[in-house]
Amino acid sequence: MDPNLRNLKDFLTLYNKVTELCFSRCVDNLSQRDLGGQEDICVDRCVTKFARFNQNMMKVYVDVQTTINAKRLEEVEENARKAEQLQKEQENQRLKEAAATTVLTPVQPPVAGNLSM
Repeated sequence: MDPNLRNLKDFLTLYNKVTELCFSRCVDNLSQRDLGGQEDICVDRCVTKFARFNQNMMKVYVDVQTTINAKRLEEVEENARKAEQLQKEQENQRLKEAAATTVLTPVQPPVAGNLSM
C-alpha cells in the first residue's frame, strides 16, 4: 500500500475515533442547533487532550524506533564483519590445503655447450 495513502487512512481513522468519543462524552442535547457553552468547552478539552496524548505517544514511538533501528544496524554490521572474517578464514584454509598438496617439480637448467647444426 502507498505510504501516503496509508498515512491518510490512519489519520482519518484517528479523527473519526476522536470525533465519536468526544461527541459521546460532551453532547447531551441533540435538539439544539449549536453546542451550548459547557458542551463547547468539553469538546475543546477532549480534542486537546487526545491531540496532546497522540503527540506525546508519537515522540516516544520515534525515540524507541530510533533506538531499535540503531540496534538493528549494529547487528547487521556485526553479522557482515563475522561473515567477512569467516570468508577470510575459509580462503586461508583453502590456500593452506592447496600448498600442502602442491608438488614442486624442479626445472632442468639448459645444457650449455655443444650445439650441432
